Amino acid sequence: MPDGALFADRRDAGRRLASRLPTLPPDAVLLGLPRGGVIVAAEVAIAAQRPLHALVVRKLGLPQRAELAIGAIAEGGVRVLDGVAIRRFRLSPAELAEVEQRERTELERRVARYRGDAPPPALARATAVIVDDGLATGATALAACRAARSAGASRIVVAVPVASPEGTADVRAVADEVVSVLTPALLRSIGEWYERFPDVPDEEVLAALAGEPDRCHADPDAKERTCPPC
Repeated sequence: MPDGALFADRRDAGRRLASRLPTLPPDAVLLGLPRGGVIVAAEVAIAAQRPLHALVVRKLGLPQRAELAIGAIAEGGVRVLDGVAIRRFRLSPAELAEVEQRERTELERRVARYRGDAPPPALARATAVIVDDGLATGATALAACRAARSAGASRIVVAVPVASPEGTADVRAVADEVVSVLTPALLRSIGEWYERFPDVPDEEVLAALAGEPDRCHADPDAKERTCPPC
């Protein structure tokens, strides 16, 4: 466990991140990466008084070791692969195709669930502010940046509560700016920098995108501490 200050949860991380971000320009479009990034971004949206949108991305994980990223996919047919990792783990084209198909199916499900029949946010000539709950390898952030750029964004800002130095360097190659509250020299996992880092259900993502102030979905214990009686 790191010795530095931890975030209490994603909402706390979002508030602290919002205080680090410069004033957003009028053309800024706020994009949260589901699922956890949307919860962080919800606090940024409250502070900036901006609407929140989802940009759906999926990490491509190594078979049998899904926590190890070998790339990522995003809306708009975007695909980012880590060729070094693929060669290192001797992943065959068939294995890669199977992983990608599985994640593409889940990506499409999430797009349908979070957006329905609504069109994707208009990014042409806009500043895309991409928010996630952390940046480790940078694979999903890279895919998100490429999706935003393909949609016409003229400037891209990636904002996260905690980021690895390596991931930050990689993302800076494609984003115009990377903002993080913490950049520890050693980042083993995003979750270790949070006191509470529960899985986020679709219902909480939908509530955050709708601007609902409920902060209790993912952590029942937090409800007693922070939320008034329903």
